[in-house]
Amino acid sequence: MLEAPVVVTVALVYLGLLFAVAWWGDKRADQGRSIIANPTIYALSMAVYCTTWTFYGSVGRAAVSGIGFLPVYLGPTLVMALGWFLLLKMIRIVKANRITSIADFISSRYGKSHRLGGLVTIIAVLGIIPYIALQLKAVSGTVSLLLSYPDIVMPDRSATMSVAADMSFYIALILAAFTIVFGTRHLDATERHEGMVAAIAFESSVKLVAFVTVGVFVTYGMYDGFGDIFEHIATHPELRRLVTAIPSGQGYTGWFSLIILSGLAVLFLPRQFQVAVVENVNEAHLKRAAWLFPLYLLLINVFVLPIALGGLLHFSGQAVDADTFVLTLPMSQRQQGLTLLVFIGGLSAGTGMVIVETIALSTMVCNDLVMPLLLRRKAAALEERKDLSGLLLAIRRGAIVVILLLGYLYFRLAGEAYALVAIGLISFSAVAQFAPAIIGGMYWRGGTRAGALAGLSAGFLVWGYTLLLPSFAKSGWLPADFLTQGLFGSELLRPQQLFGLTGMDEISHCLFWSFLANIGAYLGVSLLRPPLAAEATQATLFVDALKETGPVGAALWRGRAQVSDLRELVGRFLGPTRTEAAFAAFARRRGGKGAALEADAQLVQFAESLLAGAIGSASARVMVASVAKEEPLSLEEVMHILDEASQLRTYSRELERKSRELTAATRELQDANARLQELDKVKDDIMSSVTHELRTPLTSIRAFSELLRDDPKMHLADRERFLGLIVSETERLTRLINQTLDLAKIESGRADWNGCELDLKEVVEQSVAATSQLFREKGAHVELDLPDNLPLILADRDRLVQVMLNLLSNAVKFLPPGSGRVHVVLRALAEGLEVSVADNGPGIRAEDQELIFEKFRQVGDTMTAKPSGTGLGLPISRRIVEHFGGRLWVESAPGEGATFRFTLPYAGPAEPAAVAGNPA
Repeated sequence: MLEAPVVVTVALVYLGLLFAVAWWGDKRADQGRSIIANPTIYALSMAVYCTTWTFYGSVGRAAVSGIGFLPVYLGPTLVMALGWFLLLKMIRIVKANRITSIADFISSRYGKSHRLGGLVTIIAVLGIIPYIALQLKAVSGTVSLLLSYPDIVMPDRSATMSVAADMSFYIALILAAFTIVFGTRHLDATERHEGMVAAIAFESSVKLVAFVTVGVFVTYGMYDGFGDIFEHIATHPELRRLVTAIPSGQGYTGWFSLIILSGLAVLFLPRQFQVAVVENVNEAHLKRAAWLFPLYLLLINVFVLPIALGGLLHFSGQAVDADTFVLTLPMSQRQQGLTLLVFIGGLSAGTGMVIVETIALSTMVCNDLVMPLLLRRKAAALEERKDLSGLLLAIRRGAIVVILLLGYLYFRLAGEAYALVAIGLISFSAVAQFAPAIIGGMYWRGGTRAGALAGLSAGFLVWGYTLLLPSFAKSGWLPADFLTQGLFGSELLRPQQLFGLTGMDEISHCLFWSFLANIGAYLGVSLLRPPLAAEATQATLFVDALKETGPVGAALWRGRAQVSDLRELVGRFLGPTRTEAAFAAFARRRGGKGAALEADAQLVQFAESLLAGAIGSASARVMVASVAKEEPLSLEEVMHILDEASQLRTYSRELERKSRELTAATRELQDANARLQELDKVKDDIMSSVTHELRTPLTSIRAFSELLRDDPKMHLADRERFLGLIVSETERLTRLINQTLDLAKIESGRADWNGCELDLKEVVEQSVAATSQLFREKGAHVELDLPDNLPLILADRDRLVQVMLNLLSNAVKFLPPGSGRVHVVLRALAEGLEVSVADNGPGIRAEDQELIFEKFRQVGDTMTAKPSGTGLGLPISRRIVEHFGGRLWVESAPGEGATFRFTLPYAGPAEPAAVAGNPA
């Protein structure tokens, strides 16, 4: 039995585990060892997008519309794959301007307007309240289900019971307390909530594991896989429609609307803006998030349709809410452990959303609603307080409680009338109203504060009229005639058929009219007048965020201020200790000491950015203006400064381009110098080797010449023998000189290559004939194995003859006198023709076989029991063979002779019969 104490204990233990993860994350951050400086953690934190809507609601939607749940996940996938540059630009803007929330983002873009920031906050709070109600509905519903385990009893409507008896109320209070502990321990909202992000990444992993586990259980435990489920569906005509391409009644318009809404939601939901933009520690993490976050969405949705279909089959004829299939299917099979795991997964999805969403909303309420009111109405009282940090924290904590209680109120008033997904789409449509002001502000300099106010107001009013109010009408809190007859009884004003537009579902209908009003008002009003000086300044900072703009903000400030006033002002909000540390660090960056700071434009901008992290950009501007006397700039002066900054950027980019060209030229010179040094080394090696090699033939010629000169009475036979030796040594000297020159040309890249199609058999026969005299003098025997009709190769005849002469001469040189034997074989292989020259000489040690092909290897170092070495012939031969795409190597063992082999590729496709018919 899953009794109440067990369920409550499991929930509290899990929440305690989340808190432990957050505490550990904050502790590591304080030690300078951040655990969120990891792209995987960043991508997992973005999965806070998947709430109880995903965990429970997607199955419920799939049970009604089949694959109609997919657009909600296609939108984010497309944004991450194709629109990641929007996130990148938002991250750059937030970091440069110490922006704390989406309200702060919009108000900063349009001249740091309090009014605009307040409007955005109101839209966000009212728009997100239904989404918070969704979490309360899901969590309280699952708790009620568990308390009836093993029976499956749908929970009663909260609206029918008192608040004191409603479990949802206490869950809201617990979540409020937990959120306060989680996210309002620090005042500066630009200081990352590293512990919170770590906990969100952890809960994303938990809910994925839980959902996939129940999916595997249903698909392969209750049924025999995907195919078995779909075979069962095929026998139920009423369920077969769920697997059609586009569900009946939804249409392509509905899919398009949901893709647009979900794509905008993953950017502009306050919690998504918080984790993806404000909490980002490294913009390079976007590269991994661009594929890992969509992969997460894919994995958590693989089993949505099987669970929905399995639930419909299993609970056929029973009054079981499809939103609860994820939990009720394991319950029906008495899987107590799996049921608890699913409960933890759903609790994780709900708490993760509530924590991040309410932290973001409380920051917006404090900075953009409460603080402007306090600054306007109680400025004198605030000035008397030396430390306002406690007040600000209290405001944020109070805002968290109020927001969650508003979510609970909406749940009781209207939440019971909607499925989970439907509630979520109401919130998606609300935050979508931020899109024109944000995207337009990042790419269009002409957008103005008045235009943004008009657009947001128009879009929000249309959203409230066409979607929010109908939700109350469907719940019975407004007259039902409001839906059928419209406002004032006018059919043209029917909220879900506005101005006679029919044929759309309620979400597509709201999106069409709200965007038409929003975008039209934003563009129309912005075009009525040019931007003011403050608006033009901020437009430059936002539009050029991806460029190296330099300190434009400081350049646009002129006035007078005192360092002590700025330090005292910042200290009232951040505390004296943190303020002194921040000003000292700023002084060090500027090369001075804290006491010697000058109250110039850069210091004023720095102080304002510090305050922006605590009270928002708009309030920070007001507070700095209270202690710094700023000289207003005209629009012409602002545009002149911005133009100078643009020219400076152009010069900077040109300088960077010239620097890159100079670096490339320097690298080329370095490469050329290295090549010259290499050629110098080649020259030195050649001279050393040639000197060594020339010494032997020159010594022999000198000795034979002295014998002939000193003994004029020498017998004719001896004289002829010595003259023959002189001729032989002269030929050897000539060959050595030619090889030296040839190798030098090859090494320097100046060798001439005359490639043509050749019959390799003819080359081998020609080479053997040229060395026949050497074999006769040695008393050696040559055996040839040269098949006819072999494919042709592409090479230089003279150089291949040179290779064969080198191999044959090398073999003769080390044959035993009178019993030497050389076997030359030519054969066709799949990759080309192979020539092997095998001798019965002393052989080569294994460790020396590769060394004999090295450039200028000295004669006596490599050949076993040989008085002289290979000279330059083998290195040249290998380079010639490799030039034509072949390979040259040796196979040998001491005392067993040596076999030199080389292969050369065919000139064209070889005839299979010709290749196969030759001996192996």
